[in-house]
Amino acid sequence: MELDLIDVQFDLHDVKPRELEEALEDPFAVRFIPDCERQDGASRFYSLGRTVADRYLFSAFWTDGKTTRVVAAREMTEGERKFYDRKYADYR
Repeated sequence: MELDLIDVQFDLHDVKPRELEEALEDPFAVRFIPDCERQDGASRFYSLGRTVADRYLFSAFWTDGKTTRVVAAREMTEGERKFYDRKYADYR
C-alpha cells in the first residue's frame, strides 16, 4: 500500500504516518464504505483501527487499490472505541 499524505487536512504531529499505516493494516480494523459509487474507480472508506502501540485511530481515506489517500485521522471517540472493542471480541 502506498500512502499519500500530500496536503492533508490534519496535523501530522498528532497522528504520525507510521501510526496511520499500522491502523490501516490492522487485521481487526472495522471499515465502512459509503453508498455512493465513483466514476474514477476509487472507493472511500472510514476505518477504525489500532496501532502496535495500542493507539485507537479513526481515519477516512480514498483508495484505488494501489494508492491510499488519507483525508482525515484522529483518536477514536469513546463510542467508536467501544464499537471497535466489541467487533474485536467477535473475531477472537
